[in-house]
Amino acid sequence: MRFRRIADAAIRTVIGVDFSGAAQSGKTAWIAELSAPAPLRLADRSPRFQLVSLQPLGRPAGGDDRDRVNRYLVDRIASQSETFWGCDFPFGLPIELALGDWPDQLSHVSAFVGSAKEFGLSLVETTERVLGTKHVRRTTDRETQTPFDCYHYRIIYQTYHGMREVLAELADDRNVLVLPFQYHRAGRGPASSILVEACPSSTLKRLGLPHQRYKQSGGKPPETIHRRTRRTILQTISNYVDISSHRRRVILQDPGGDALDAVLAGLGAWLGFSRADHAAIQKHPRYAREGFVYC
Repeated sequence: MRFRRIADAAIRTVIGVDFSGAAQSGKTAWIAELSAPAPLRLADRSPRFQLVSLQPLGRPAGGDDRDRVNRYLVDRIASQSETFWGCDFPFGLPIELALGDWPDQLSHVSAFVGSAKEFGLSLVETTERVLGTKHVRRTTDRETQTPFDCYHYRIIYQTYHGMREVLAELADDRNVLVLPFQYHRAGRGPASSILVEACPSSTLKRLGLPHQRYKQSGGKPPETIHRRTRRTILQTISNYVDISSHRRRVILQDPGGDALDAVLAGLGAWLGFSRADHAAIQKHPRYAREGFVYC
């Protein structure tokens, strides 16, 4: 797939990843593959997909260990063709932290010696020193109402391992276009995977759907309220995605709601991407450094 502009990119497959930073991430990170009957264009306001694959990432990776899962993810993104990826983890950090442009941020997180928790605490210390507060949200976090800032203790493992072990590995790959940071590379090479930041919760809010009470905690079976909320969400998703009865049961029975989040990551990111003003995003003074949530 060669294209001179983003609008020329012909996408045949949309893949959503509900990313996890856990040590055994293959158990709770899910991947959903949506297939389109014809190449997708940005002008398509009502795309139609078929959900052709839905599984925990540990299954195709051949193991649940985080390093193995992330290596598999990097290799597949780099080798896939005519594919659009929506991954549910923060791709960048707030400008206020003064860590430089996006490549500088990737270098910073890659060079950090310590755990994800320690990295998050270091960012909190920086924010307190600079702003007198513990946390600051990116512009896109405020605009899309993400549940947390990108180094909140509940998200820092995804941010740390996603930036360090996935994005840093793909940033220089000519086969991959990571947006909004690499709009300038569109048309300069044979890029065939487009990779963007997704947020299932933000997609649910944009679609006017319930964004709470569909996740169960602690690996326990979902309760009636969780299944009822998931059915409500699936009713709207079905306007875009054909889902088999088997995969519908998988989504309803999955304890943490991660299977549903993977579908939402892919679909929501594509819907956000197709409606986005890409020229404005590219010129924005913060998006190209902090990131942009396509939802």
